[in-house]
Amino acid sequence: MDVSAYAFAHGVRHTRATLRAWQKTPGAVVGRWAAGSALAAATLLAAVWLIASVEGGYEQIITLRPPFAVGDLGNVLAVLRSNLLVLALHAMACVAGFIAGSSLPLQAAHHQGVSRWVHEHGGRIAIAFVIGATTFSLSAQAYLLGHTLAGVAHFLRVSPGLLLLAVLPHATPELVALFLPLAAWIIASRRGEWEQLLAATFVTVAVAVPVLVIAAFVEVYISPHLFTALTHIHPPIIRSSEGWIVTVH
Repeated sequence: MDVSAYAFAHGVRHTRATLRAWQKTPGAVVGRWAAGSALAAATLLAAVWLIASVEGGYEQIITLRPPFAVGDLGNVLAVLRSNLLVLALHAMACVAGFIAGSSLPLQAAHHQGVSRWVHEHGGRIAIAFVIGATTFSLSAQAYLLGHTLAGVAHFLRVSPGLLLLAVLPHATPELVALFLPLAAWIIASRRGEWEQLLAATFVTVAVAVPVLVIAAFVEVYISPHLFTALTHIHPPIIRSSEGWIVTVH
């Protein structure tokens, strides 16, 4: 059998065996991923709040759309489309980890030189790459979201913490769902359980998608009411900005 075909068949067998084993204790397996994902989500939200709190002298004029105003099904689909793209990228990292940590080492003996070294150490390379990419992504997201939150809070004349509180009903489950594949990736890599990552990809995506659908509806139809209740802001919003009177409908 060709070595690539063997590696593929090996991966399929391990994936099926892993899925059967997880069926015995699904709550414990998903619980570990959810705990890791919740920690990442909490860290990101805390960083966003901290950055928004220290930002000053910046003002961003908003348009009244979700989560600041009730939207429609088109808004739901737009939110869901963006979130599914992020989920797909995180799931691809999971698949890449499976290939690097489980499939490549099986093919190492059939390569020489640099190629063999890469195949033998694919897991470590994958860990370094994903950790670096994830750290950069989270840092960039924290800064951009914090900067935007500060500007919106300044324009609306409310505290960043109050605005962040208004979006928590949809942002919390949304972030936890999005980080599920990465949490599964980190847990498996720390244990050296690379062969489980393909199964983890299927399960985390299957769990995350319905959560993201619900979160999108909450963002469009429920979070705006919480925003209004907390801030007492109703359209139209009239503010003075750099000498101009700005009205947001």
